[in-house]
Amino acid sequence: MNCNILVIEDEPAISEIIAVNLTYAGHKVLRAMDTSQAEALIKLELPDLILLDWMLPGTNGSQYAKHLRTCDRTKLVPIIMLTARTCEEDKIEGLESGADDYITKPFSPKELVARIKAVLRRRAPQLTDDCVSMSGIVLDPSTHRITANDKSLSLGPTEFRLLHFFLTHSERVHSRSQLLDHVWGDHIFVEERTVDVHIRRLRKALIPTSHHIHLETIRGSGYRFTQSPTKKA
Repeated sequence: MNCNILVIEDEPAISEIIAVNLTYAGHKVLRAMDTSQAEALIKLELPDLILLDWMLPGTNGSQYAKHLRTCDRTKLVPIIMLTARTCEEDKIEGLESGADDYITKPFSPKELVARIKAVLRRRAPQLTDDCVSMSGIVLDPSTHRITANDKSLSLGPTEFRLLHFFLTHSERVHSRSQLLDHVWGDHIFVEERTVDVHIRRLRKALIPTSHHIHLETIRGSGYRFTQSPTKKA
């Protein structure tokens, strides 16, 4: 699945190589030469993942990773640190600063893409093309197909993304604002009640196989997709 990836790298040649290969892999790439440029880009659109060089002018990558982890808006964004430092102490410092993974230079484009997939699989599974199943529902992001109890279901694009997010984050309650950020994107400005409209559409699409009961409304909190619904069909 295509992701928005912010590359913070001050060496133009390395930044260009990374951008070309990630674009070829289907991702949208934003590029910053330092943390001030990165901040400006993040204000416009929250990236799905950040590739962060350690040796940056001004604020270095380790310091900036700590900053990203203390901000509510960026604390959950996956971070992969890029660096020429290879000793164990540096790797530990990078990971303890908040990075999810650590890649030493030089690295191959294939390794980078594989590491990105691995981090997204752990931190943001709704952004991967991995097939996901739960309670008889099977959703395949790569083919955009959904079956429930072996019956094919037809969903609109927003309902598809909603269901994908719920299946990859089951049992947890998500507020309307959280769903807007994760499904629509935090740079898209729509009314929170828009979520309710698409939840109703999703429930309606799940009625033929009785899976609508798995999508619960938690009064005053939001919505949850659960394997053990409190109501029976």
